[in-house]
Amino acid sequence: MPRGAQKRQPKYQRIAADLKDGIASGRYGPGDRLPGESDLMATYGVARMTARQAFAALQAEGLVEPRKGAGVFVREFKVGIRRRGIQRLAVEVWGAGGSIWAADATGHDVTVHPLGVAEEPAPGALAAALAVPVGAAVLVRRRKFLLDGRPVMLATSYLDAALAAGTRIAEPDTGPGGVYARLAELGRGPVRFREEIRSRMPAPEEAKALALGPGTPVVLVCRTAFDADRRVVEVNEMALDSAAYVLEYEFDAV
Repeated sequence: MPRGAQKRQPKYQRIAADLKDGIASGRYGPGDRLPGESDLMATYGVARMTARQAFAALQAEGLVEPRKGAGVFVREFKVGIRRRGIQRLAVEVWGAGGSIWAADATGHDVTVHPLGVAEEPAPGALAAALAVPVGAAVLVRRRKFLLDGRPVMLATSYLDAALAAGTRIAEPDTGPGGVYARLAELGRGPVRFREEIRSRMPAPEEAKALALGPGTPVVLVCRTAFDADRRVVEVNEMALDSAAYVLEYEFDAV
């Protein structure tokens, strides 16, 4: 940065940039404690508020996390789940009664916490996807997924309520193989999937439900499942803790 521009930069930003360089270079590794407020005050000749602003800037970027009574530490990104986007959805998994969620987290304690199953009126875009009239009843299944007791994903599935009526799809526990196995029993099993992926900062309720620290984004996955007649049988919207997942896609070049 040119010397003149550096002088015009607020002091807290210069301090934050120095600490960020230290993290990038490995001087401060994951889990390491950063210099305290008093250290920054002495090193840079600034007030305590300026030191706090520097830490706040790093925290907003998701690089550090404060620990009450202990200081500010470089965030550790502990990947717990390798989400194999193609293999996990194979019929060999759910068709044999397996859980596609459990397939992601072999060797870990996995828990699915139901948040509710209810019929709700379909908004326009969802109604169009499921080929039902706007305002028609759709079955909404909400769940929270935990890995070793830690919440890592929120998921909401939407299905045609008329299709699900009277089946285990409308119950909190859908049984072995989950929703896809039950759809297959109805002759509407999925044969093709489409996933759209993007990211954003979490809404307050998402941050609370996933116990996310400041500066932690969520990965959004919207999966659409199609039956053999190319009809949409499920739309599943997921919010993933970005620090818990690696998204992996392996496929042949054809």
